Amino acid sequence: MDTERLRIVPPAMCWVEPTLEAVCAHRDTLSAFLPWVPHHQTIEQATQAMREAIDNFEHQRGELRFFVIRKSDSRLLGAVGLILKDPAVPLCEIGYWLRSDEVGKGYVTEAVARVEQYALEHLNAERLEIIAAATNLRSRAVAERSGYRLEARLEKARRLPAGSLDDTVIYCKHR
Repeated sequence: MDTERLRIVPPAMCWVEPTLEAVCAHRDTLSAFLPWVPHHQTIEQATQAMREAIDNFEHQRGELRFFVIRKSDSRLLGAVGLILKDPAVPLCEIGYWLRSDEVGKGYVTEAVARVEQYALEHLNAERLEIIAAATNLRSRAVAERSGYRLEARLEKARRLPAGSLDDTVIYCKHR
């Protein structure tokens, strides 16, 4: 799946090392909101995570992970996950992460739009959600730029990786 500047690709073993490099290089910023970051420190952990992502993608279950690759230099910028929450609705949640040195260039917004299109066309999603920590202002800005509506704020509904409590915000978009 392509956009003007990006290739949005499914998981593959060739992305293990670039993903590990990106996560390790940007661990400080990523770990503020993403609880999986501490479990993604070795090549073995990254390989296992990629195997699980490939299996999920092949069986269309759990989280469908897409890697965001810049076309101009083939650099892995981050990932967008499409979590298949309730096929009976059908409802999907979109999550994302990006290298901190690439933030502010519109890459996540561009990638989210393409993954959203995939969810609508291939999964017949009727409802899409972006759920974030209330203090994750960059993630919230992506949701708002992407046309998602703030539907709910759940007070003290999550514990951040550093241990503090935070509110959870739920943004949604309907077909």
